Amino acid sequence: MRSFMVNPSIFKSYDIRGIYPSELNEDAAYKIGQAFVNYSKAKKIVVGRDVRISSPALFEALVKGITSQGIDVYDIGQVPVECLYFSIGRYEYDGAIMITASHNPKEYNGMKMMRKTVDGIAVIRGKDLLEAVNKDISDEVSAKGKIKKADVWPDFLDHIFSLIDVEKIKPLKVVIDTGNGAGGTVIPHILPKLPGRISVINLELDGNFPNRPPNPLAEGASKGVSQAIKEQKADMGFMFDGDADRVFLVDENGDFVKADVTLLILAKYFLNKYPGAGIAYNLICSKAVPEFVKKWGGVPIRTKVGFVNVREAMIENNGVLGGELSAHYCFKDHFYFDSGFAALLTLLQIFSQTGKKVSEIVAELSPYAKASEVNFQIEDKEAVINKIQKEYSDGRQDFLDGLTVEYKDWWFNLRLSQTEPVLRLTIEADSQGLLEQKVKELADLINE
Repeated sequence: MRSFMVNPSIFKSYDIRGIYPSELNEDAAYKIGQAFVNYSKAKKIVVGRDVRISSPALFEALVKGITSQGIDVYDIGQVPVECLYFSIGRYEYDGAIMITASHNPKEYNGMKMMRKTVDGIAVIRGKDLLEAVNKDISDEVSAKGKIKKADVWPDFLDHIFSLIDVEKIKPLKVVIDTGNGAGGTVIPHILPKLPGRISVINLELDGNFPNRPPNPLAEGASKGVSQAIKEQKADMGFMFDGDADRVFLVDENGDFVKADVTLLILAKYFLNKYPGAGIAYNLICSKAVPEFVKKWGGVPIRTKVGFVNVREAMIENNGVLGGELSAHYCFKDHFYFDSGFAALLTLLQIFSQTGKKVSEIVAELSPYAKASEVNFQIEDKEAVINKIQKEYSDGRQDFLDGLTVEYKDWWFNLRLSQTEPVLRLTIEADSQGLLEQKVKELADLINE
């Protein structure tokens, strides 16, 4: 029996994340493996990992913890996280763990976890495992579990291509930036199936992320793909994060397309395919999202921020698609999980059919002025939210996630981050002038 207390700070609202090895290390991974078995009651567990330098060591420790409880592990190797989602959705596994820290810097690692239930697949949030992980669990079982190799690629590729009609994709000039992350494991499999001139940058798998941060939204991260698009006169580009569950669309000018606009591009396609269906969006997306969804005959589903929340709302409300400003796009046809490559392939099909430039479609779907999210390092965050609530008491308020206040010609949301010690402010207005006025007004109040 190992006597070791795992750092509680790594157990987050949605998953497990921490700096390796000071916060998350092999001893912690071993105990997490044991606790996962005892918490989930899973009998067959599939495990994948991203390209981070620490992932092999954490994998070995994790599976030792799992097999110490007599449970077999099925190793699908280095994959994007959507391959893990596909594996537990398609096969007879009843538990799944992905070793990844998603878009966090290279010093981090973590785990995303899920289990099969009678109703489908449930995400196990990091905080749910905290109590179980610090219990003493005996290493002694009659027979240790085994580690078995599993090849997910043929079935996974058939699956994501079944979501689109590849014959409708025209020869386009496209630049894809995988950022040296897990998306690079998929590219060699899909390129031979696609027409056009597709160039890939930062394809080599490298957990040091030498060419750009694994977070596409980090300062300067998009410089490479933007430059390549301009040099090649490409029709569009795409950027993946570290474990490739998020994908960002970049227009023909090398400019980022806001993820809520990309969600609308996808939503129109899916509402044509599934008339009257639900489209889930988190509450910091543009108000254009519910407006267009209603116009196209769909049902907008407003959710808290966080992929897990979007997914759960889709399941509960007959949703076919869900999305966030962080560029997670969830698909009913992908077991209600997010898939960067399903989004990429669908967008290629959409743009092949429209005959319009990406920037033209973006302009049609962007009627409002919206500021980038502003973060504030504030000591007493609750006091600030209470002050702002009183200051704007004449607006329509709700508290689904933090404080949202709506007026006729502008709205804002102020909420506590689930991943960082900050307050996050989102503002949208009917005009750029009003937006700038309200951003300054709220910032001054928050910083008082």
